[in-house]
Amino acid sequence: MATTNIWQQFKSLIPEGSKVIATITALNGNGTSQATLRDGSIITVKGESVSAGSSVFIDKGEIAGQAPSLPLYEAKV
Repeated sequence: MATTNIWQQFKSLIPEGSKVIATITALNGNGTSQATLRDGSIITVKGESVSAGSSVFIDKGEIAGQAPSLPLYEAKV
């Protein structure tokens, strides 16, 4: 039976999980890579499909693909 709860209907449109953009800093040689997030945190992710210095999309702890290297701007309002 379909739900009439509008919030549940809205949530069903959004895919679970989120993608994060990071920069690969090192390939570990064991199927994992070291990545630096935009806030400076360093994490280990599955995959070695891109070279060090490249921006990547990380989905559920795994490299999902190469991301474009775009500038980051911050604006305080």
